[in-house]
Amino acid sequence: MDTLTIILALAGFGLGLAAGGFYFSKNKKVSQAVQTQIREQEQKLSDLKRQVADAQGMIKSAEAEARATAKEVLSEAKIRAAEIESKIEADQARLEEKEKGLDEKVREIERQRTSLASKEEEVAGLKTELSAAALEHRKALEQMSKLSEEEAKKQLWEELKDEYSTYFAGQVKLLKEQAKEDYEEEAKNLMVEAMHRYASEVASESTSTIVQIPSDDIKGKIIGKEGRNITTFEQLTGVDIIIDDTPGAIIISGFDLARRYVAKLAMEKLIKDGRIQPARIEEIVEKMKAEVNKMMLEFGKRATAELGITGYSQDLLKIIGRLRFRTSYGQNILKHSVEMANIGRMLAEELGADVQTVVEGCLLHDIGKALDHEVAGTHVEIGVEICKRFKVRPEVIHCVAAHHEDIPMESPEAFIVAAVDAISGARPGSRKESIEAYIKRLKELEEVAKSFDGVLRAFAISAGREVRVFVDTEKINDLGQEELAKNITKKIEAELTYPGVIKVNVIRERRVIETAK
Repeated sequence: MDTLTIILALAGFGLGLAAGGFYFSKNKKVSQAVQTQIREQEQKLSDLKRQVADAQGMIKSAEAEARATAKEVLSEAKIRAAEIESKIEADQARLEEKEKGLDEKVREIERQRTSLASKEEEVAGLKTELSAAALEHRKALEQMSKLSEEEAKKQLWEELKDEYSTYFAGQVKLLKEQAKEDYEEEAKNLMVEAMHRYASEVASESTSTIVQIPSDDIKGKIIGKEGRNITTFEQLTGVDIIIDDTPGAIIISGFDLARRYVAKLAMEKLIKDGRIQPARIEEIVEKMKAEVNKMMLEFGKRATAELGITGYSQDLLKIIGRLRFRTSYGQNILKHSVEMANIGRMLAEELGADVQTVVEGCLLHDIGKALDHEVAGTHVEIGVEICKRFKVRPEVIHCVAAHHEDIPMESPEAFIVAAVDAISGARPGSRKESIEAYIKRLKELEEVAKSFDGVLRAFAISAGREVRVFVDTEKINDLGQEELAKNITKKIEAELTYPGVIKVNVIRERRVIETAK
């Protein structure tokens, strides 16, 4: 509300009071109370006028103060604008100076580029001249020596090889010894420690099972009329039943441990039941096969629980459990895999590798052997396909595929799995084979070594874990000795099947004998 409005309101209010007073005085009917009220209203009017005057004074003071503040702000803004304008001018000057410097650098670079192009053309010309001169020089040498370039290289290489073969062989040997000094001792310590920390049985599986019988009279029932019972039993189980003069026992023979176990359970059940006939044999054998399948699943669950592995399907667990009924050189594959996993865990922890990958790789490395009698292919190929079908991690599949070096090892975990496989298979008592197979393996090892030119004699020693090769010193020099050892090793790996590792020891000995008379 502005001052004029207030004044008009007060004037109107005063006129109203005057009119009222006039009206009441005219009629002479104004009471004392009304007169008092009039005096109060007059007092209020006086107070309002005084307040209006004060408000007008305050308004004038505020206007003056606002004008002073506006002048001060405007002055500061002008000063700030002058400072900014000065800074902009300085920045523009610096930019102009930099542009001048850049222009000069660009011109210098262009001059250098032109100079370099000229020099490159000059160098290219010199190269062409040099190549032509070298070609003419080579032709002149060939004409003088009557040898081509390749023939000269070959002749020079033969001379250098004959002259420096001893030196080269010594250097190769020295480098090998220096490299081995750093890691061989540590590797041995790690492996020995892991083997000592894990203790497992050393007994090997045999190829026959003995079933006790209450009396020898039962042997006739087992054979049956015209051999029908024993023939039916052997056909259904896939094993051989040996009934000889051994009192109180019959022998179940076969390489497949699962079939032998089914046959053992079925034979014990038939002997206890007493009814041995083809129909009954077929019924009991089918029941025992179903029971063994359940046992396979249980064996798979136990193995994974022992190693702390989870997430495998029941089908994969059943295949893992099937390894309990599979042997290699008499060694139980499931026990071998679990043993590997425990040793591999220790090595992985020491070396900082992925422990879970090593454990799974060890458990599944021979999974293909569970089905290698039923599916075509090597146990490595079958194992890789099984792992892929059950969505096993790629890192673990690589360990399975590379544990026999069928493919290059590309991870520390793969090297650990392969090393632990060799440790478990090569330890004393883990595996065994027949004397005939043993002798055959040693002869094959010696024949491979003798197949190379320059070999005089070869002897397989240390149960076939080392072959010592004696060479003709006239045909094999020091450098050739190194090459021969590598070639024999490669041929053994490619052609022979053997447990563990084989050390190839090539011996070159030259004796000079003179007789004093």
